[in-house]
Amino acid sequence: MFEVRDLNYLRAMSQAVGSPPLRTFASRLPKFIYRVGYRVVFRKRRVRNRALLDAFQGKSGLEVGGPSLFFRYSFPIYRVAKSVDGINFAGTTMWEGQIDAKRSFDYGVGSGGRQFIVEATDLSEIGDNTYDFVLSCHSLEHVANPLRALYEWKRVVKPGGYVLLVLPNKEANFDHLRPTTPFAHLVDDLNNGVDERDLTHLPEILKLHDLGRDKAAGDPVTFEKRSRDNHRNRGLHHHVFDIPLLRQVLAAVEIEEVFTHESYYDHLVIARLEH
Repeated sequence: MFEVRDLNYLRAMSQAVGSPPLRTFASRLPKFIYRVGYRVVFRKRRVRNRALLDAFQGKSGLEVGGPSLFFRYSFPIYRVAKSVDGINFAGTTMWEGQIDAKRSFDYGVGSGGRQFIVEATDLSEIGDNTYDFVLSCHSLEHVANPLRALYEWKRVVKPGGYVLLVLPNKEANFDHLRPTTPFAHLVDDLNNGVDERDLTHLPEILKLHDLGRDKAAGDPVTFEKRSRDNHRNRGLHHHVFDIPLLRQVLAAVEIEEVFTHESYYDHLVIARLEH
């Protein structure tokens, strides 16, 4: 069954590709319209690889920034996993609304998993080698220090486990005018201990962010005001990724790439830790 967060995600995707926002009439739509909307917006996002999906069968994982429709439908790990816990950076986000750490991480299967309210770069509440996999869909680009985050995500995964990253393809969204971030910049962010108050990329974003593909961001004045408060709302894409950059990132944190998939909307990389 589709819920409010599903509609929020559909609305965000519709805005990203330039179609009219759904906000004004969303609450009146019957559920079957949500499903039709999913098929229209996400038909190019499906990853058909049963053998890969079987690697997550009966396993326990952690999702950063979810839950996401991608892992419910496009690559349906939720359906085969034993359990999935989740982390979000705050108790209220522009994507999920209110999040209660005392309640479960509701990803639409069974009773859900444990909900953590923590930073993606600091999973100190979670022990080493806790999970069989970590998932992240359209979240890493919102992290100011992605290498630091990936070292943390790697730490909580068991030897032989997986890290699955889905990043937006800039050609499909408001980043299409921005250059791909150089790998050396990500290394500098790690070495300099950059945190979520960093606004290094803001001048580039204000110049090249295509507001025509981001209706929810409002006019330039509203967007700049929101962007300068990014440490609270996390709406900015700090960095722009492509597959070659993701490969450099995985090599840096010493996780072996085992599968890649590209669509108009997404870059998907699955990587595996050594046994």
